[in-house]
Amino acid sequence: MNTPSNEARLAQEPAGPSRFTILFLISTAFLNSLGFTIISPVLPFIVRQYVGDPHNLATVVGWLTASYAICQFVAAPALGVLSDRFGRRPLLLLCLLGSVIGYVIFGIGGALWVLFLSRIIDGLTGANYSILAAYIGDVSKPEERGKLFGQIGGVVGVGFIVGPVIGGFAAKWGYSAPLYLAAVVLLANTIWGYFAMSESLQRQHRATQVSLSNLNPLKQLRNIFAMPRLRWLLVTGLCYFFPFAMFTTELAVLAIDKLSWTPQKIGLLLLLIGCIDIVMQGFLAERLIPRFGELRLTIAGLICEAIAYVLVGAVALTPQPVLMLVGIIFLAVGSGLLEPSLNGLTSAATGPREQGTVQGGNMALRSLTNIAGPLVAGVLYIRLGGETPYWLGAVVLLLGIGAILLAAQQLDKRHPIMEAEPANG
Repeated sequence: MNTPSNEARLAQEPAGPSRFTILFLISTAFLNSLGFTIISPVLPFIVRQYVGDPHNLATVVGWLTASYAICQFVAAPALGVLSDRFGRRPLLLLCLLGSVIGYVIFGIGGALWVLFLSRIIDGLTGANYSILAAYIGDVSKPEERGKLFGQIGGVVGVGFIVGPVIGGFAAKWGYSAPLYLAAVVLLANTIWGYFAMSESLQRQHRATQVSLSNLNPLKQLRNIFAMPRLRWLLVTGLCYFFPFAMFTTELAVLAIDKLSWTPQKIGLLLLLIGCIDIVMQGFLAERLIPRFGELRLTIAGLICEAIAYVLVGAVALTPQPVLMLVGIIFLAVGSGLLEPSLNGLTSAATGPREQGTVQGGNMALRSLTNIAGPLVAGVLYIRLGGETPYWLGAVVLLLGIGAILLAAQQLDKRHPIMEAEPANG
């Protein structure tokens, strides 16, 4: 029997998103990842047209990538705060349109500064995952959030897999063709959302005002870390994001240096990661979360990730392909367990007026790690050995287990998000 307090809580819970809403959210997440990766096969070829010294090509490509991450860091908290004030729908549609403009400008090109302008525009508006996550928090019941975050994570994995393939084939019609293709598809999705997407944030739950200081990403990070129920969940996220940024930066370099793998083999390795991630987040997460609970799955995911980093790091000392393959399997399984569970915990611990703010701050944290992780990994790899970035990552992931246990002390352990529901019988 429900107590009065439980009845009041249930009365405030959303009825749940419609299938149409879920489909739009999934398609938007898919197109975001598709657009981000469709450019990868042609990026060096486009950039080298505007670089005089070929030896500077890698540096310029690196700065183009970093400029996108830096702009995401600046924009993500602001977009989250603005969506708390003005609603999710207008901000999300504006972000999608900005990405369309960014793709078109990059396709037109003409000068190196134009390419940087494109990545800046796309970075500022491409931080829309914070709005997507807040939208899910608005429309979903607590017990459904992990499942929805898993589905979103699964289609993001699909986008990362098929994006480079589509980009490579589209490049037969010119290096700019993948950019224009991404722009057309994303524009169609934006038009669809304009006519069909409903607003998720009720007016009584909106922030009453937004000051310029609230748009400062550093202030937003300080504010969300000041929330006791969220502080250690965010630290857990950092302990996952930072090692992952180091991992992805040096994986191909390690495979070439120690295993002499070709680009085709590296591509198949990334395909394996994506396929496992799709199965884990798109299908298994919704079955595992009700049975084991998001807290336990987050811990299990951190352990799997740490094992993966140890195994892959060992390749630098013992060049055996089996270590790489087994490590990659542990990595994909771990992320499939961890990401939907941690996202669900974070969303459940956030009030309806703060979903955009918190999700924006969370994305800003990830953007920071995407800036710092590659720089740290490069220095460690060159100066201390190829195993160092991975073994450091394993240590950080183990620290993440301590952070999630501290987070559990701040959360209501009786909440259905935290623990698995008891079996009937």
